[in-house]
Amino acid sequence: MIVGTAGHIDHGKTALVKALTGTDADRLAEEKARGITIDLGFAYADLGGGAVTGFVDVPGHERLIHTMLAGAGGIDFALLVVAADDGVMPQTREHLAILDLLGIGRGIVALTKADLAGSERRAEVTEQICAALAATGLCDAPMIAVSSLTGEGMEELRAALIAAEAATVQPETAGPLRFAVDRSFTLAGAGTVVTGMVLAGRVAVDDIVTVSPSGLTARVRGLHAQNRKAREGRAGQRCALNLAGDGVTREAIHRGDMVLAPALHAPTDRIDAELDVLASEPRPVGTWFPARLHSHAVEVGARIVPLGEQPAPGGRGFVQLVLDRPIAATVGDRFILRDTSASRTIGGGRFLDLRPPARKRRTPERLASLAAARAADPAGALAGLSAVGPVELPAFLRDRGLDAEAGPALVAGAEVETVGQLALSRPTLCALRAGLVATLEAFHADNPDHAGIGREKLRLSLSPRLPKEAFATFLRGEATAGRAVLDGSFVRLPGHEVKLSPADEALWHRILPRLSGEERFRTPRVRDLADELGADEREVRRVLRLTQKLGRTDQIRHDHFFTRQTTREMVAIIEAVAAAGEGGWFTAPAFRDRVQNGRKVAIEILEFFDRLGVTLRRGDLRRINPHRADLFGAGE
Repeated sequence: MIVGTAGHIDHGKTALVKALTGTDADRLAEEKARGITIDLGFAYADLGGGAVTGFVDVPGHERLIHTMLAGAGGIDFALLVVAADDGVMPQTREHLAILDLLGIGRGIVALTKADLAGSERRAEVTEQICAALAATGLCDAPMIAVSSLTGEGMEELRAALIAAEAATVQPETAGPLRFAVDRSFTLAGAGTVVTGMVLAGRVAVDDIVTVSPSGLTARVRGLHAQNRKAREGRAGQRCALNLAGDGVTREAIHRGDMVLAPALHAPTDRIDAELDVLASEPRPVGTWFPARLHSHAVEVGARIVPLGEQPAPGGRGFVQLVLDRPIAATVGDRFILRDTSASRTIGGGRFLDLRPPARKRRTPERLASLAAARAADPAGALAGLSAVGPVELPAFLRDRGLDAEAGPALVAGAEVETVGQLALSRPTLCALRAGLVATLEAFHADNPDHAGIGREKLRLSLSPRLPKEAFATFLRGEATAGRAVLDGSFVRLPGHEVKLSPADEALWHRILPRLSGEERFRTPRVRDLADELGADEREVRRVLRLTQKLGRTDQIRHDHFFTRQTTREMVAIIEAVAAAGEGGWFTAPAFRDRVQNGRKVAIEILEFFDRLGVTLRRGDLRRINPHRADLFGAGE
């Protein structure tokens, strides 16, 4: 269990921690000289219950609230300190408000310096404390009068902390590592060391990790967990990590950085969130309101953009936080907002979306997405979000600090469907399928002589509009289910077929032998075909264009047609030539030699594939585009 102190300056927080643990958490010379805590202090002890309890001692001075916040993000239990002689003071109230905004509902109130107050004064201060706690998550916290000087109440406090330690539920250690850095320093003989809280997952010696937001890669050379040397640290523990790697220095890692499993590295400078505004604020929070954002140990400048009504004092609302620089964050992380002069706390809340749009951020769909994202359970959030629109599953998992392997179980729990990397609600998928059929029916009715609608035109016609790769996956699924037919770059309904008239069919059967056989890669142009067949050139051209709509032929250049089977064969030849080339690149002569036609025709064929994206060109070199290689059904 990690216990965090809270309370006004000079109310005895550090003395109380020392009395409980035997450790003086004031480690800086200036702190000892001035008799106040300036930076975070840490102490560890077995209080008698057999477990090591960690204490985070925070400053109480109003100008050091930002330091207090750096240590408050990962605590399990609050030790609110109120001096019996002073009573509830301004920083008592602000620390209490911060604990409440951070969702910390477990704690004890230590009525310190009890030796300086008689029974009447103690009763008076106790009444003050009860009033201050009444509207917070600590309203039921027990109060114990203690004196670090005389020892009064210390055994009772110790026993209460041991009971709290025993009742603490250990965090789930499955999932990727998230470690919040609050100190970075150099240790002689070891190198760079960072300390902080393991927020999620595990970390072990020799693990490869990423420092975010910088993206620095490091290896864990050694670690201490709860102030003891260990091979592994886990969620809920304070740890010190000895990091090694290129560029890994004390100056390269800062308070507020995150040490992460590499897959989680995706910093952001724009976050949608739910904000609770303290009742003490003088006015509603307006657009572009400047503030300082604190989350775990990070502090960064931010601008607040309300996404609906301006959140009023004591109220709640959705906001977009536009940050001065990117930070590493996770959906669900708690945050605190303070004014830029560091004189007051404005409010706090939870992050809901790490990749929000900068425009159209107030639409009903966006607000519905944020409402759905409020669900604490990932499966519930996924179900709600997919009901609003498609959800990119890898990003959903990453931004919530989940392993990719958790995807299938999450999809099953949310009762959603997947199309490639997208998660869609079942009603959305049904509507998409119905839209596909309706669009194809309308197109066939308006264009009976067309083989089908182009894939991209169809994608842009349907709602929701899927990304290209997901749409290709969707079409393949519909084709497998028999609800659509993929014919090269066209899509049609299974029952739709364009037919040639008997006369056109007869002419086509005269043309086909001249486009097939050994001469299939060197087909004659329309004028030459007409001369050879003794047919009208315009009729030959018309029939060939009809066969193109039917998917029987492809027009490579003006008046130059190849059968669809030959087109597929040429795609296969390109793939083979590319496979033999260095790095998958090939030249036009290499293709020309395989099809044994002239340079000009070979170039025309390759330019046809360039235009359709089947091949990608760089100067005189080309390579196959794996995402378009099946355009003519070669991969089906």
